[in-house]
Amino acid sequence: MIVVPVIGMMALAAWIFGSQALSAHSVDRDIQQALATALDTSGEIELQHLQEVQYGYGICGAYRTADGDGYTSFFYDTNRERLTLDVTSPKYTSNCGLAAIC
Repeated sequence: MIVVPVIGMMALAAWIFGSQALSAHSVDRDIQQALATALDTSGEIELQHLQEVQYGYGICGAYRTADGDGYTSFFYDTNRERLTLDVTSPKYTSNCGLAAIC
């Protein structure tokens, strides 16, 4: 009697956490694709220090291209799917100004 509800709850929890993990991986790919388009590169882009801001509607972080020396900061608006590379822009400073990512 107890086994069926417990198995059901475990399956539901696995489905929820699994879909969250797949969703996070999808956002990473979206960011990498937006960076590749903005930088006009086909090389690999490494993301680091990703931090959700604005209740998950934005992501601050740093990236490095395969031929780059160091990391550069960015802001990605997940709602509008727009990338901001200018760290002095109001969009970046208002969302990532307090994030110590570099």
